[in-house]
Amino acid sequence: MEIYRHLQRLIAYGLQSKLIEEEDVIFVRNRLMALFRLEDWPEIPGDPGEIPEYPQGILDALCDLAVQKKLIEDSGLVRDIFDTEIMGILTPFPATVTGKYRELLRKKSVKAATEWFYGFSRKTNYIRTERIQKNLYWLTPTEYGDLEITVNLSKPEKDPRDIERERNAPRKSYPKCLLCYENVGFEGGITHPARQNHRVVPLSIDDDPKEKWYLQYSPYIYYNEHAIIFSAEHRPMKIDYAAFDRITKFVETYPHYFLGSNADLPIVGGSILTHDHYQGGNHTFPMALAPVEKPLIFRGFEDIRAGIVKWPMSVIRLRSPERKLLVTLADRILSAWRGYSDESLGILARSGDIPHNTITPIARKTGKDFELDLVLRNNRTTAEYPLGIFHPHPEVHHIKKENIGLIEVMGLAVLPGRLKEELSILEDCLVSRQWREKIRDNAAVVKHLDWVEAIIRSRGKPERKNIQELLREETGKTILKVLSFAGVFKRDKKGQEGFQNFIAFVNKNLG
Repeated sequence: MEIYRHLQRLIAYGLQSKLIEEEDVIFVRNRLMALFRLEDWPEIPGDPGEIPEYPQGILDALCDLAVQKKLIEDSGLVRDIFDTEIMGILTPFPATVTGKYRELLRKKSVKAATEWFYGFSRKTNYIRTERIQKNLYWLTPTEYGDLEITVNLSKPEKDPRDIERERNAPRKSYPKCLLCYENVGFEGGITHPARQNHRVVPLSIDDDPKEKWYLQYSPYIYYNEHAIIFSAEHRPMKIDYAAFDRITKFVETYPHYFLGSNADLPIVGGSILTHDHYQGGNHTFPMALAPVEKPLIFRGFEDIRAGIVKWPMSVIRLRSPERKLLVTLADRILSAWRGYSDESLGILARSGDIPHNTITPIARKTGKDFELDLVLRNNRTTAEYPLGIFHPHPEVHHIKKENIGLIEVMGLAVLPGRLKEELSILEDCLVSRQWREKIRDNAAVVKHLDWVEAIIRSRGKPERKNIQELLREETGKTILKVLSFAGVFKRDKKGQEGFQNFIAFVNKNLG
């Protein structure tokens, strides 16, 4: 009877969450019975008990029973595929979701519509809320404001059997990538996540009526209402006039969201470069709070308030109530940057036919003003820095080795899940008088030894009660160093003079 009670609770969850109506119950029950290969539905006395806010606990119990019944193998990947198939049975059809979203837009507000769709994406378990709540999160004060640090524990660690399956599975070309519209309702498999509970809604952010765009949320959100805006067409990302136009047009309609883009070149593009898309959401990042420290004037655009932002990376902020004027200036700055070189600072626009310069743009609406941050990026590599000159350098790879994408640029560091265990091991080691030997003899944390030794030389050996706080603070300081490495014009005198030289170059080209 246990499986029937869990299925009954799941159906009750669907009703409580308004994923299904009373008229759907028998249909959903029959679909679930087929999935679990049940031939009968006995009368189950009593109520189903307390219904949770989100379904993961029920789904875990049903996956356990599916393993017992030998319907699935007990691995993280297989369980994820199966529980998504379960939730797909309770998830309304795309037309129903789009209809509800448009109704809220028409009758209430854009904020009400996005709040509903975000909540819906959590109720369907497309956003795995209960896993995301396990992520570590803290703030680290710096001279640029508080940096946000998160250790990503949302994605389950892969079973070695799953890794082997992925290696041996044939590669498929449908959907072409994780962002394609064809993911909606897709069954998934070993090499592609299941998406039966995935829904998107259409929106208009382009003056070309042939251009179709959709809004969805990230399944492993890193901040509040972490949204993804993607093109219906599978085509490479591109930063150009149209991109600036789209992101500012979006925030005009969705003023409670920001919208930005990863850069469109490898190394400095921390995302899926093969599919044109943007990321946004209802969150204020540290960079948005950073002040302008040096005002700028651009020739012919004197009405635009512009300046260099006090930030470890190289950021030009533009602000104006005139959206199109802002977009035009941003495009002119991009054009100038695409062709700009300063060999004394390691900045080369091209190596032969290979371009190096691009921009990470972020748009916001502040009152009547549009605000556009342009983060200058360069992806050049050398023999000394084969992963990128303006990329995390080897000395910080023990904390962060991956590309610095849009989210990190704005001051939210997304760190690998391994750090939870590694920082915990370091805490245990530092309690001991033989801390150096314990770290050196542990394969999981020996890579952190130079870092820990430098901390202790600078701050002394911490007391037991302060170890966690100290390691988190120093992790945040390391992220500040990561962002500084990614800045093309460093914060020293030479770098800032170089920044001013580039501004002069822009003005010369504007003339």
